[in-house]
Amino acid sequence: MNVAFQQRLQIVIQGAVQGVGFRPFIYRLATELGLVGWVNNSAQGVVIEVEGSRSQLDTFLLRLDQEKPPRSHIQSLEASCLNPVGYAAFEIRASVVGEKTAIVLPDLSTCPDCLQEIFDPTNRRYRYPFTNCTNCGPRFSILEALPYDRPNTTMQRFKLCQHCQTEYENPLDRRFHAQPNACPHCGPHLELWSQTSELLASDDNALNMAADAIRQGKIVAIKGIGGFHLCVDARNEKAVQRLRQAKHREAKPFALMYPSMASIKAHCEVSELEAQLLRSPAAPIVLLHKLSASSVTPSVAPNNPSLGIMLPYTPLHHLLMADLGFPVVTTSGNCVDEPICTNEHEAIQRLETIADRFLVHNREIARPVDDSIVRVLMGQETVLRRARGYAPLPIRIRSHTPPPPHSPTPHLLAVGAHLKNTIAFSIDQQVFVSQHLGDLDTVPAFEAFQQAIASFQQIYDLQPTAIACDLHPDYRSTQFAHQLACQLQIPVIPVQHHYAHVLSCMAEHQLEGSALGIAWDGTGYGSDGTIWGGEFLHITDRNFQRVAHLRPFRLPGGDKAVREPRRSAMGVLYELFGDAMFEMPTLGPLQTFLPQELKLIKTMLSNQINCPMTSSVGRLFDAIASIIGLHHQTQFEGQAAMALEFAIEALETNESYPFSLPRSPTSLKKSEILNLEPVIIDWEPMVRNILMDSSAGASSSSIAAKFHNTLVEMIVEMAKRVGEEPIVLTGGCFQNRYLTERTIQRLRAEGFRPYWQQRIPPNDGGIALGQIMAALRELSGGKEPCV
Repeated sequence: MNVAFQQRLQIVIQGAVQGVGFRPFIYRLATELGLVGWVNNSAQGVVIEVEGSRSQLDTFLLRLDQEKPPRSHIQSLEASCLNPVGYAAFEIRASVVGEKTAIVLPDLSTCPDCLQEIFDPTNRRYRYPFTNCTNCGPRFSILEALPYDRPNTTMQRFKLCQHCQTEYENPLDRRFHAQPNACPHCGPHLELWSQTSELLASDDNALNMAADAIRQGKIVAIKGIGGFHLCVDARNEKAVQRLRQAKHREAKPFALMYPSMASIKAHCEVSELEAQLLRSPAAPIVLLHKLSASSVTPSVAPNNPSLGIMLPYTPLHHLLMADLGFPVVTTSGNCVDEPICTNEHEAIQRLETIADRFLVHNREIARPVDDSIVRVLMGQETVLRRARGYAPLPIRIRSHTPPPPHSPTPHLLAVGAHLKNTIAFSIDQQVFVSQHLGDLDTVPAFEAFQQAIASFQQIYDLQPTAIACDLHPDYRSTQFAHQLACQLQIPVIPVQHHYAHVLSCMAEHQLEGSALGIAWDGTGYGSDGTIWGGEFLHITDRNFQRVAHLRPFRLPGGDKAVREPRRSAMGVLYELFGDAMFEMPTLGPLQTFLPQELKLIKTMLSNQINCPMTSSVGRLFDAIASIIGLHHQTQFEGQAAMALEFAIEALETNESYPFSLPRSPTSLKKSEILNLEPVIIDWEPMVRNILMDSSAGASSSSIAAKFHNTLVEMIVEMAKRVGEEPIVLTGGCFQNRYLTERTIQRLRAEGFRPYWQQRIPPNDGGIALGQIMAALRELSGGKEPCV
């Protein structure tokens, strides 16, 4: 071959290209086309050098994009034409290190090929619960450092047997460089333990005995891919109730695992998209509408028309569910307000009063990764809890103003909110958002939060140049940010909670320019020191302005109102009637308090003691739920709001209640209107009409539907006043399917372009991403936000 006619391409690919069989794919493609050179993993992605004729190289690039492995995703491909060096063959070279920006893949559900093997009696991996290949298996949960090679994972302690080593080294095998590759001879194995760590059985016998224990109504703690599940027979009322009592989880719905899609469809309505999500590599928990024929005991999801369901996603789960053949509760293996257990000895200590048996294995879990939760809104997937299968895939963002010449690119850490916490790092134009970490109320939860930050720093060798946090001074995450920044001598950038919500959604959609953001949730610290939660924020390239909010009311007892909707109701009713409210005994919320409690609440409200003001739509939901008698006290966050949504049932109505807005000045320009004091949307006419409907015996369904419709009309009216075509819907209230879908439909009908969150949760799980975006704006010359 005449070298003079040869060319050499150097190709650098970034994206999800490690742990998906990308290098063997490149090897096969290059050798098929007669090209020479090499490919390797780097800390940034995959690097390729190929030599051949121009036509061969053009074909290589075309087919690379068209035929890449199904689990891979190319974010960027940079090709440079160089002089040939005369390579003799094509080879896969050892990985190299450097600045670490490669994408870490999430854990992937079992692929069809591996599934077939574990149920094939003639296969050497028959009934082996740790079977995997380059298309499936653990990734993020076993990774300790980059690049993604076996020595950098928790599989390093397992020496490959001859058969597995041959697979691992064969570029034509689907297990070529499958880092978790193993078999019964050389890989992890199962054991069944008692509550006192006594070994009861090993390997397949352990699995069979665990299945028998579940059939007998026992609670079994099972170590999975990212932590423990607590499992019981979902048809056994006594077993489910015992799990609730032991876990101190009175009413919050449990997640379920079903053995097959057919069994799910026998119990739930399943759309085509929902079926795709259930079968996807992410294999999340999907919220489905249950049918009346469901055999699942009602205490799995009390008074809830939906079930959170997933299919088996590891070989261990597939084998167990095939043996059982019925749905099983698979709730996180933790105590209330604590992180999920990942270590068998830790599980024995923390779960010994809950579980009867422990099905464990000796593959270490590098970090806790809970199950993800999704639901379908407007025909689109919406992630409500982002963890296994999704994290830590990055969100690619548009570049902001570049740093000055010769100055390093800022690496930002965002520490998120206090509830549903996630953390995030920015590297170049990528924001890596962590898995769901949970609420930071307990010492173990806060320790898990700190470990997550340390884990990201270890994987990417990151030293942040600034830290973004919530504006709330009492959040543990905020306090940690200030302490760490002091140690590192770097700046802290506080970000208003609802501004972060809106920027999170805008980042996901790569939306730039001005927009109207509607951020509705339960609690967020406002720039004026009050509790916000019913916000209309006008967003520009550099800052935000609070252009409207719902009328504030007081919360007697402060944080107690979160678990007692009747307190929110008292605050709303006091706004209407003042002290005269206490002379109106027919009001439902008043009847739930003892006389001495009412006396104390009256003192608090009259003297404004421990009665913070809030504009929160979340607390307004609670208030209405209490006023119409759905919930006066709750066992978990959001229970009253969920009951109000569920009360609508199948009722279809366009009716709404009146509400009040100040008259809009007609002689002012749009820019002048935006610079006025925030518009206060007054819910008083709505609440007075709800009281009249309730006293007249109107159904909860009718009141709930009209209440939701009224909130939608508030949004539409403010959208018209502000005049921005892009409308961003975010915050925990937009987990509500009826509210979100109706709002989108009405806004579209009025000519607006609504955006809502899909890959990043609308709740506080999305705050960290928004904090990163706000910090980037500030560092690139943004102004201080307005109140």
